[in-house]
Amino acid sequence: MTTVQPDTDALDQAISEGAEALLLSQRADGVFDYSADNLTSTLGTVGALSALHYADPDGSADLIAAGAGWLRRTQNSDGGWAMVPGLDSEAGPTAVGSAVLHLVDPEGSASAVSAGQRWMTDFGGLDAIPHPEVVSWCRQYYGFVGWLGHEEMRRFPLEVALLPGLHRKLFDLRIPMAFALGLAQARHKPLNPFHRLLARLGKPHALKAIRQVHEHEGSTGAWCENAWVTGLVCTGLARAELAPDLVNAAVGWFRTTMHPDGWWQTGPLDAAWTMYAVRGLAEAGYAQDQRLTASAELFVRLQQHRPFLAFGCPPGYWGWAGTAGWPSTLETSEILSVLCRLPGEQQAKAIDAGVGWLTRMQDSRGSWGLCVRNTKVANSGPCPMTTVQAVDALLDSGIPADDGRVRRALRWLSEVQLPDGAFESVWYRHHTMATAAVLETFAKAGRADDETARRATAWLERARQDDGAWGDGHGAPPTVEETGWAVSGLLAAGTDPASVRPGVSWLLDRRDAGGGWPSESVNEYVRYVSRYTNPALAQGMALRALGRYRDSSR
Repeated sequence: MTTVQPDTDALDQAISEGAEALLLSQRADGVFDYSADNLTSTLGTVGALSALHYADPDGSADLIAAGAGWLRRTQNSDGGWAMVPGLDSEAGPTAVGSAVLHLVDPEGSASAVSAGQRWMTDFGGLDAIPHPEVVSWCRQYYGFVGWLGHEEMRRFPLEVALLPGLHRKLFDLRIPMAFALGLAQARHKPLNPFHRLLARLGKPHALKAIRQVHEHEGSTGAWCENAWVTGLVCTGLARAELAPDLVNAAVGWFRTTMHPDGWWQTGPLDAAWTMYAVRGLAEAGYAQDQRLTASAELFVRLQQHRPFLAFGCPPGYWGWAGTAGWPSTLETSEILSVLCRLPGEQQAKAIDAGVGWLTRMQDSRGSWGLCVRNTKVANSGPCPMTTVQAVDALLDSGIPADDGRVRRALRWLSEVQLPDGAFESVWYRHHTMATAAVLETFAKAGRADDETARRATAWLERARQDDGAWGDGHGAPPTVEETGWAVSGLLAAGTDPASVRPGVSWLLDRRDAGGGWPSESVNEYVRYVSRYTNPALAQGMALRALGRYRDSSR
């Protein structure tokens, strides 16, 4: 394929217009706000409806009716639901969406429930969902409405609450939800005498963990500022007839957070939007732009200086949302890398604290997960992409490539590389972005010629589509996010700019009328089950790729 060299002036203009379009989304407090693209949520609405049904069915009848109406209106024509309305139907949202409609409005929503269950039958049922944890949550909802019997329900072992180190590794960030549903099971699920004894012993410790998270977040009535998570916790506690103060607080939170159209959000992503936007701008030449000062100050404010006791996390981390959010290696790593690229000394202490947190959270095997050391829990355990984001942050902060933390991580990455040269990612779909990110990290550590890096490079070159862009590496149409990350990773590894020129041209052609780029559902809310878009990621990755191409072509 012959591709014309992008004109330098056209490239500069695209970067300039893209940057200005991105900066239009910045609020005065420094947040790059894409809430309008991410707030509506089938899962958030399902969580709220089940909680209100069990906790306050009469007092919240108006909210329940509004939420049920919204679910019926947003059902796809094929009978399914997506996490975000308007996208292709997904099994998880369809299973719980149809179940909760049957729970709260069995007569008025009968046709919608039937259509949803037909979609699930065609899909293959719950057992066809490629994620055991999601199957477990869905089975809970099927149990609520009598579609499954008690004997078919997974038991949440409350006795592990007696051993904090164990329950963190078993449940990870699902601790509040798992314990709340376990408390409900202890009341409703037939248990043998031994399991009843264990549940009785674990009960106060499970309640303590749930309350710890609630109080850490300021006792707002929510857990994780997330209607789905809060819904699971409130549903479990209400069915268990425990902690009425927490249940009432959750009901009050649901009442104040319902959108007038009848839906609830999954949760804000202030830090996640902002970190990708600012990093893209910084790598496109805008690090010195005074408008980014507010975002740098925001990151310093958002860093948490109290331990997150329920997860056993020390202070010094960032979450994906507000100042009392849940800890996340992904956000901590990306924000650290951003702060290291911005001028000034005001963030030096924040960088030091973040490096200390990452150091203490590295798994003994060399990897990083989301927020608990040495867990193997699906969707938050050891992840190649999360690991390289942590390594990038260490390297960006000045840690040398021969440091033990870096060497252990790179060794682990080499061990988990797939046979075809690609890498997995928990939080981004399939393999393109993870493989590009790993390649970039090896190059940054001075190991672009390692066998691991060479195999990653070869995979990315094979995954490139005929138009020069990248999709997921398995036949999906190309996206800005994946193309931007692939171009950036290959350039970081020293690839000849001419070889990625078609991808750069594709990015230039994909610009919209406002100068920005379209975003796609490449972000995994639950891997293989529910996805969402992050427009800041699309804008940031496009700018990062164009900036690197411009710099490497000079």
